[in-house]
Amino acid sequence: MAAAIQEFQRSESDRLNEVKGHLEIALLEKHFLQEELRKLREETNVDSLRQELDKERTKRIDLEQKMNEVLKSRLEDSPPQPPRKQQSPSNNGTAEKQQKEVWSSRLQKWLHERFGVYIEDFRFQPEESTVETEEPLSAKRLTENMRRLKRGARPVTNFLRNLSALSNWHSVYTSAIAFIIYMNAAWHGWAIPMLLFLAILRLSLNYLIARGWRIQWSIVPEVFEPMEPPKEDLTVSEKFQLVLDVAQKAQNLFGKMADVLEKIKNLFMWVQPESTRKLYICLWMAFITSCVLPYKLMGFMIGLYAGIKFFIIDFLFKSCPKLRDKYDTPHIVWNSLPTDPQLKERTNATVSRRLSGIEKVQPIVSRSSLATVPCGVSREEETGRSHSTKKGAFHEIFSLSELERPLAVCENGWRCCLINRDRKMPTDYIRNGVLYVTENYLCFESSSSRSSASKKNKVIKLVDITDIQKYKVLSVLPGSGMGISIATPSTQKPLVFGAMIHRDEAFEAIFTQYMKIMTTTKPPASAEL
Repeated sequence: MAAAIQEFQRSESDRLNEVKGHLEIALLEKHFLQEELRKLREETNVDSLRQELDKERTKRIDLEQKMNEVLKSRLEDSPPQPPRKQQSPSNNGTAEKQQKEVWSSRLQKWLHERFGVYIEDFRFQPEESTVETEEPLSAKRLTENMRRLKRGARPVTNFLRNLSALSNWHSVYTSAIAFIIYMNAAWHGWAIPMLLFLAILRLSLNYLIARGWRIQWSIVPEVFEPMEPPKEDLTVSEKFQLVLDVAQKAQNLFGKMADVLEKIKNLFMWVQPESTRKLYICLWMAFITSCVLPYKLMGFMIGLYAGIKFFIIDFLFKSCPKLRDKYDTPHIVWNSLPTDPQLKERTNATVSRRLSGIEKVQPIVSRSSLATVPCGVSREEETGRSHSTKKGAFHEIFSLSELERPLAVCENGWRCCLINRDRKMPTDYIRNGVLYVTENYLCFESSSSRSSASKKNKVIKLVDITDIQKYKVLSVLPGSGMGISIATPSTQKPLVFGAMIHRDEAFEAIFTQYMKIMTTTKPPASAEL
């Protein structure tokens, strides 16, 4: 009876998990449909707002015309004073006062008409806090912004490519002519005027290009990528795929920018003292040199060093990587600077080493635990029974050896949603299930109740993984859209395990086991020799 109740509870939980998966997929579709509905509502609201603005403008213009007419009529209808033959001295004084007031009012009016606009510009007014309206999430807008960013950065990237081509002597004649001209200008103290003249020449060429002239000069030939016309009618799965692709590009771009900024911050905050000490000594030497040497001689030395470094030293270092790794101090310092995630990994590695040292001291298995195993049952069978999934034994579900069992951290697994971006069909694109990690494998069990569920299970060797990263799909999914991105050679795009409530715990467990496997599989140094 108890076994039947347990089987009934398991079937009910499986049904609930399947319903939960369908709800997550429906939630994604609802998100994109709400976006389209919001767009339609905004378009209708814009027309009504424009009509109201036009009405208000016409009202304001009518009121201004009426005010001007009223002011003119008051000035014209003011009654002229009749002349008086005999006026007492008191009346003469009041008339003079009134005349002075009239002249002063006319003078103020004339000054206000002439200089009032300029005086109002100098009035101190509190700064108005304007709140910018944020645009809703749109796949089309996101891809358009990424293309705009790529087009806007193209002149900068072309300029950097030309500089690197000059330094690498891509065209020997061009680099030789540039080297001779620059060194001659630096020797005679004309380096800065030469650079300013080149900037003026570049602006002049841009003016001629804008006027229709066909002028194109580049050391490296430009490669134009074919631009695909944007599709207007996209399905929900295509929109979701498009958002994921653009989000991945933005994530990688922001990651590179964050690495650069974190390295600069760690350089100035003495996170790695040996690297910051070199910068500290160089700054002191530059300060003392600027105080002792005249600026003309100092500029001459800097110009000569910059030309030799750019045209000769960098060329030698790029041609001989071993020489660069030994003697290129800026390159060595920059590569040795850690980022914040690398610092976190180092601290976690030191903590795990300490914990592993403590675990080695403690006994692995006690005799009392061995005594609890019944007769006729081996120890491996007993542990294999405790680690079984809802559909059967763990090793039978994933076709693994009996020794492969989930780690203690994930005995029950982590509920997640597998997003395979190599597939195009919505049924194969998103799958709900449970994620496990063993000593050598990463296993995903699909929660589908169909007969082909075993085909949809995913088994990944930890040794085959090339990259593991934290990933965020959409905040509307469970767990705030947190997930894990795993790249393998067999997939074109990384697999994403999204909608994980305990994402950080799963990432730490998978990453530590992955690092453990990679360190054990590497051959020793003596074997390589």
